[in-house]
Amino acid sequence: MQIELPSPPAWVADCNCSLCRKLAWRVAYYQPDQVSISGETTAYVWGDRMIGIHHCPICGCGTHWDTLGEDFGKMGINARLLDGFDETAVEVRKVDNSG
Repeated sequence: MQIELPSPPAWVADCNCSLCRKLAWRVAYYQPDQVSISGETTAYVWGDRMIGIHHCPICGCGTHWDTLGEDFGKMGINARLLDGFDETAVEVRKVDNSG
């Protein structure tokens, strides 16, 4: 599986939703047409069924989320999977999605 992005993330989200908290994601946001994902992923869908949380079916690593209907104009990439990602080198923004 490979993720191609137009540039490294300028910042990442430290989301406090139950899933991101438990999986320790740092989410980088991009417009969907800027991202190329090759290889198989499996989507996990829960709650209001608005997004699919994708993971690798072989190793189980969470890769990205994307919308299942309404276009939010963005998708989230698990920045911790990016080669060379250094959390100390980018801004980490707290995002409150626990509600």
